[in-house]
This record gives sequence, C-alpha cells and structure tokens, in this order.
Amino acid sequence: MNTKDSAVLVTGGAGFIGSHLVERLLANRRRVIVVDSLVTGQRGNLPADEKLTFLEYNIAEAEWTRDPALATPIDRVFHLACPPSPVDFARLPVEICLTCSYGTKQVIELAVKKQARLLYTSTSEVYGDPLEHPQNEEYRGNVSTDGPRSCYDEGKRFGEALIAAYRQRDGLDARIVRVFNTYGPRMRHADGRVVPAFLDQALDSRPLTVFGDGSQTRSFCYVDDLVNGILALMESDYTKPVNLGNPDERTIGELAELVIELTDSKSSIERKPLPTDDPKRRRPDITTAKRELGWEPQVELRDGLARTVKAFRRERS
Repeated sequence: MNTKDSAVLVTGGAGFIGSHLVERLLANRRRVIVVDSLVTGQRGNLPADEKLTFLEYNIAEAEWTRDPALATPIDRVFHLACPPSPVDFARLPVEICLTCSYGTKQVIELAVKKQARLLYTSTSEVYGDPLEHPQNEEYRGNVSTDGPRSCYDEGKRFGEALIAAYRQRDGLDARIVRVFNTYGPRMRHADGRVVPAFLDQALDSRPLTVFGDGSQTRSFCYVDDLVNGILALMESDYTKPVNLGNPDERTIGELAELVIELTDSKSSIERKPLPTDDPKRRRPDITTAKRELGWEPQVELRDGLARTVKAFRRERS
C-alpha cells in the first residue's frame, strides 16, 4: 500500500526500460531507490533528482540488501535487473543465470521482508520459438534448455517459478509482466537487438544486416506504452502473468526498409544466416492486458521509430 513516506525500489533502473520507468515514478513524486550494477545500464540514463537514490550493486551478490539506504520503508519493488540482449547472452551467460536465480531470490525476500508488492519483468522469450501464434499467457512455450539463449529464456522461466513458490509459502504479493520487443530512446548501441543495430548501421550508411530471408516477424512496442502497462499492472489486482507488447506484427525485412526511409540513408541490405534458436514469429495476444488493465499500445511504429531516430542522432552527436 502506497504511503507518503515510503520509497519505490527499481532494480536495473539505469537500463533502457528501467530508466524510463524511474523517470515516470519521479514525475509522480515518488521517492525512488535504484539498484544497478552498470554492467549494461548507464548512470547517465538517470536524472539528477533529490528524490532519487542510486546504489551500484550486482543483485546476485549479498551485500546490496544490507545497504543502509534500504532501511527505509519500501512499498513497491520493480525487478527489471538482467542483461537482455543476444550480445549479453554470449558474453555473460553465467551472470545472467545467477541474476535470474540468486538475484531474483534476494529481491523477492526483500519484498517479503518489507511487505512490499513486487513486479517481476519476465519476457516473451519464455515462449521460445513458439509453435502457437499469437502467444497468449496460457501457452507453455517451445524453449531450448541448452541453446545460446537458454541462460535468459530459462532464467526468466525460473524467476516466474520462484515467485510462484514464494507466493505459496510466504504470501508474496507479486505481479508478472511478459515483455515483448520494446524500443525507444536510450537503447544500447551495438547490443545485438534489431532496432539499435539497424539504426546505427543506417546512420553510418553501412549495410543493414538482415538474418535469414527477413520474413521472420517481431512486434515492436514503444517504451512509453510499455511503462504505462507496467504501472497499470503493478496497481491492479491481477496476479497471473500478463503479456505487454504491440500486436502489430512486422517482418524484419519490412522494419529494415522503414529504418532506411526514416533515416534517409543510402544503406543497402546484407543477408546473413539465421542464428540458432532465433524465433521465427513473435506476436503477443494482449487480450488479458486489455481486459484486466484497460491497456493497449498507442504509439504507431513509424512515429515511435521517428522519435528513436531523433534520440539516436542526438546521442551520436
């Protein structure tokens, strides 16, 4: 329950999605504590604000829970900490597994101790390379347990299971969001995800790398829409997992052409083999979000990409 003097804890708050969430919480006059290792997040993503406390820790290590800043009352915990991109899966597989397991365990136990409500950011990757389309929350997925993405896919699935166990044993008050592809300002450059990769290549007039024949699909949600959904879910009474994403399904080839158009680039398209376990189709069924939260995306892909191009140009200059 929100109280005037309580704080909100955001793990991974210096990352892409986390920093937008923190910005919104501060605008709502909440006192915010961010815990981030800065392995993939950036301190510069966060504003200077007297209501913001920043703690640099790896949540998979124990000492962060003993920081004096956490002695304050906390009524909401947003758990976003985890390296999220294909580049991270290759270079930090063990760290990702530990963040999703031991790190999530510590976040949960802090929420239980504080009697705070927890929101856990799971992922559409729990559906793997789906055999059902679009994916609703009842679909159990087609996930490789030992493939190159397994540290993240299985790690997030384990996090959901851990929440279920603590809910049963300790009465944990938790919400779970399954985040689909999200884009917008503050995405990391060269992190292996398709939107920043295409934007950097187009702005440098380099060929855009399209894996496979470009017919694989994704559904791209602008970050402001996602944050709206996260905040709505946190304050709702709905406790089952909820898909948040944009059901507007686009091919990767279509996205490449749109990026070239919006950047006014002379780039060509270069094709490479499709990576192992890369999902062929990805589109959320957001029936639950519409029904339970009154939520659906508002920002069209062309508009959101134009805003993101503007931000990338500003960052690069």
